Amino acid sequence: MEEAGQRAGGLAPMLHAADSSNDVSDEGLPEDLLPVNTSAIDQLSDGLISHYLPNLQSSKLALQELTQNQVVLLDTLDQEISKFKDCNSIPDINALFSEAKYYHNKLVNIRKEMIMLHDKTSKLKKRALKLQQKKQEENLKQEQQRERELEREKQLTAKPAKRT
Repeated sequence: MEEAGQRAGGLAPMLHAADSSNDVSDEGLPEDLLPVNTSAIDQLSDGLISHYLPNLQSSKLALQELTQNQVVLLDTLDQEISKFKDCNSIPDINALFSEAKYYHNKLVNIRKEMIMLHDKTSKLKKRALKLQQKKQEENLKQEQQRERELEREKQLTAKPAKRT
């Protein structure tokens, strides 16, 4: 209310000045206008200000809050725009995904091939072991055969008779 009074007080001298100028030069004014009482002007000004000032102050606060909210929204919008720019700066994401899929398939194929090679090497090792055992058995049989032949030759060799 004090603010309203100050504003009205600030308006009153201007009205008084305008009023005093009206007294000095009444030439252009119609005669039916009567001089207005300055206290009535002050009271009317105070009433007008006290009537509209609270609404204007609440409107001012609402506008300040709205302005702050707009600033926050603009900042958020700028951040979102920069995120979209970052997304656009990444080279074609579909190409990256298709390349990743290609290499994944390649790895899967290599893994399958490694498993297949492991199975083959395991089979070859088993076969080599069997062949080695068979070869050893053959070598053993040949050695035994030689020993038998040598034994037979020894038995067939003439022996000097024992004299009694």
